[in-house]
Amino acid sequence: MWSALCVLLFVALEGRADNQSTHDNGGGSQCGEYTNQVMENGMCRLVATLPQVDEQKCPDMFRCTDEVSYWLHQNEDRKQQILTLKETISELQEELRNHRHRIRVLELQSEEKNHANVSVEQRFHDLEVHYDEASTLLHYQGTLILDLQNQVHNLTDRADRDTMNAGCMTNVVQPNALANAQEAEALHPGTEVQHVRNCPIDCAAIYYNGLRRSGLYTVVPALGGMPVEVYCDMDTDGGGWTVIQRRVDGLVSFDRHWRDYKEGFGDLHTEFWLGNDHIHDLSTQGDYSLRIDLEDWSNKHKHGLYQSFSVEDEDHQYRLHVSGFSGTAQDSFSWYHDKQGFSTPDSGNICAEISHAGWWYNQCFYANLNGVYYRGGRYTPKGRGRLGPDGVVWYSWRDTDYYSLKKVSMMIRPQRFRPRFSP
Repeated sequence: MWSALCVLLFVALEGRADNQSTHDNGGGSQCGEYTNQVMENGMCRLVATLPQVDEQKCPDMFRCTDEVSYWLHQNEDRKQQILTLKETISELQEELRNHRHRIRVLELQSEEKNHANVSVEQRFHDLEVHYDEASTLLHYQGTLILDLQNQVHNLTDRADRDTMNAGCMTNVVQPNALANAQEAEALHPGTEVQHVRNCPIDCAAIYYNGLRRSGLYTVVPALGGMPVEVYCDMDTDGGGWTVIQRRVDGLVSFDRHWRDYKEGFGDLHTEFWLGNDHIHDLSTQGDYSLRIDLEDWSNKHKHGLYQSFSVEDEDHQYRLHVSGFSGTAQDSFSWYHDKQGFSTPDSGNICAEISHAGWWYNQCFYANLNGVYYRGGRYTPKGRGRLGPDGVVWYSWRDTDYYSLKKVSMMIRPQRFRPRFSP
């Protein structure tokens, strides 16, 4: 590297320049001369006087002028490159400032978007709160509406029953009494027309009186004469059914004594046994059929229909008479339980004790619809320390005594019943 910048000036004029040191190369000005001096700023000043005659030989020192000239040219190129670099750096710095500005703008926009997102999230949360409040209010209103509908339904049923019962308390003949009496006489031959005209003896009579809604009604059996509240099924297979037994959820225990089964127990809306006295009174006032509906824990439905059904009185231990099977299920009832007397766990019958229910046991059962309610269906005799099968069993359902059904019901109606498709 050069320690100081030397400036070489080539002077093509004759004569001597002002300097501090002069060197002559023998031939005076013919071969030229040069001088050098150190300037105040520390730079080196070199002045050379070149000869005008080309043929003259100059000292070797002047041969360096090409190199000096080359380096000076290179130095100028470096200066130009430096200027170019400075310009480039200036442009890059300007671009950097622009980029920083853009980044700041983007940061501000991001902050605004984040704030907007927070606002949207808050609004969404508020909407969710309002939706939950509206849903709660809607559910509450729906519950109120359903409750009011049930109240209206119950009032309607009560009005219908009161109207029916009022007819039982008087001897007023209604305009359609003759037609109802003729239909009732056809259903129950030998029954007194005046009695049937004013008091329904079963759900079929209520059906023919124009009441076609399933629910609770009061009937007065023709032979017994004592009013009894029953559940009428007006929907299944044309309606007109008087329900005598139902199992739906196991909330009512059927492990009962003789008196309970004699008088009846449970809730007519859910699970119940109508009572052997009432079943006897209803089933012996005419020719009745029995329908048994079955449902398992896979929600599979089947039914059995028995053309003839009746139960004797208490003096004959409510002996069962059932025959004439048809339906979608296989018979597990009539062929084994027909002609059997009724027994309960307190009546001394070992089958009733083992089965924990009242039923028309033989030795012991192929059908046990009043048995212990087992949720899920399958059960084992060891599950509750039982001596044998005791569930809600219909053996042919799965060819086993250890499968308990989910829902069962028993209902009766006159054999000659025919549905009417107009009020």
